[in-house]
Amino acid sequence: MSVEGPLLAAIIARLTDPKFNLAAYGVAFSFALIVEAPVIMMLSASTALVKDWQSFIQLKKFTYILNGTLTLFLLVVLLTPLFTFITETLIGLPANVSHLTHIAMFILLPWPGAIGYRRFYQGILIRNNLTRRVAYGTIIRLLSVVTTAFTLYFFFRVPGVIVGSTALSAGVIMEALASRLMVHSVLKRIKGIENLDNHDEPLTYSAISKFYYPLALTPMIALGVQPVITFFMGQSRFSIESLAVFPVVNSLVFIFRALGLSYQEVAISLMGKRAEGYIALRNFATLLGAAVVILLSLIAFTPLSHLWYAKVSGLSEVLTAFAKLPTQVLALIPGLTVLISFQRAILVHFRKTPPITWATVIEFAGIVAVLFLLIQNFDTVGVVAAAVAMVLGRLAANLYLIPFHTREVRKTLR
Repeated sequence: MSVEGPLLAAIIARLTDPKFNLAAYGVAFSFALIVEAPVIMMLSASTALVKDWQSFIQLKKFTYILNGTLTLFLLVVLLTPLFTFITETLIGLPANVSHLTHIAMFILLPWPGAIGYRRFYQGILIRNNLTRRVAYGTIIRLLSVVTTAFTLYFFFRVPGVIVGSTALSAGVIMEALASRLMVHSVLKRIKGIENLDNHDEPLTYSAISKFYYPLALTPMIALGVQPVITFFMGQSRFSIESLAVFPVVNSLVFIFRALGLSYQEVAISLMGKRAEGYIALRNFATLLGAAVVILLSLIAFTPLSHLWYAKVSGLSEVLTAFAKLPTQVLALIPGLTVLISFQRAILVHFRKTPPITWATVIEFAGIVAVLFLLIQNFDTVGVVAAAVAMVLGRLAANLYLIPFHTREVRKTLR
């Protein structure tokens, strides 16, 4: 899935007015992420909670209500002056970039519902050891993105931001439909299961809300970082260059972060009732974290970075120069992502979700504080300030979670 970001950025960079369209694409994608935030943890929720037919029905209804609410919220924002107030008054985007962003957000209207729908069903696939089907869904998504993007690129004269947003919408819709088809056999198998474990009480909306509320807050706060970063970069030195480069840098870093993000559901599924899998999962996380940091560093600190940004991503020499330093700063982020995914998995497995939310609050507050300090007091280039803030904020969250996740494991292993 992480391939689509660099791919779309490279296509947009080769179309008319790349600087403005890349900036609009980055802002629109940030908005899409914050709107989808409440449904992101549905993957963890369905992996942990869908044990029988009753729990499946209850969580499905909960998911559909949440999806509908988010889609309606996004539509209200787009149809009222609130959108212009956010983009032009708060963020300070030029009118032409704001207009391009508005068009992209209408195209991305199906985004939150499709994401919530497919993450719900993918969690069921993961719980039933059918992770290969999740990968098949991602391949279908990528093929849909590629087909849509290249069709628009070669046969239609439309702005780059429309190419990017249309491709993204097509991809998530096709992946959602594929996930539902691939889970069909699993649903037939669990339909006759009334109660998988006699010691478990039937899943209720109250129980779902209590479990899911802290999880939902976590990505809401975390993805709220994207608009905040966008806001501060809009106020910084070299603001348009920073807004144009940030989604390209973020796309490269996300390729390596994605391995860590995927590890959360793996650890939830394989931990075992009494944390029997903890040692093996911890050792694998250590190796994975080291590997992704080393691999990204090989690009960030060598001439490969120029090759990636100038040749593959299609950035100008000026924008390529802007991209190099933030990439070097962000080289640690994939390793820290593996760590926090492992920490969260332990807490989700033992249904101790509130510390996850507080860790994200600490991360968010740290990012805001560092951004304010670097941009307002030290006049740092926006994209560099964003990179430093992201690393320091994530590190603070990792440190906060250490006593919580270690305590749960020690209690269980005694």
